[in-house]
Amino acid sequence: MPIRTSEAIWEGNLKKGNGKMKLGSGVFEGSYSFGSRFENAPGTNPEELIGAAHAGCFSMALSMILDQAGYKVEQIHTIAKVHIDKVGDGFKITTIELETEGKVPGIDERTFREKGEVAKKGCPVSMALTGVDIRLQTRLVKLAA
Repeated sequence: MPIRTSEAIWEGNLKKGNGKMKLGSGVFEGSYSFGSRFENAPGTNPEELIGAAHAGCFSMALSMILDQAGYKVEQIHTIAKVHIDKVGDGFKITTIELETEGKVPGIDERTFREKGEVAKKGCPVSMALTGVDIRLQTRLVKLAA
């Protein structure tokens, strides 16, 4: 299996410094700062990238689980909301809310939610983030008849 690589450079102190993060594949490079991480300044942040990774991993895992159960998945769309909070003297990612909706013919809400819970526990990114409270909200998109 391949090893995935990303990198970051930080220059300066925490409050006034800035940095760049880059994916090894070269498809993304972005600047980040104290302001983009803990305030609403322009730029990216580690939590946003963790959220993208988690949403992508979860969507793929749920698609696989549904396929294995005999469902033909048209689309899985997941939003990951990553919460970083002040805890003690530092900061901690405390919660990730996964909001997923699926276009899956022939499945009911209960089964979709159950398969979503299996994907939440089993996707590699979820397993890497076991110290975080991961919450799941599911919704089926009504398909045209």
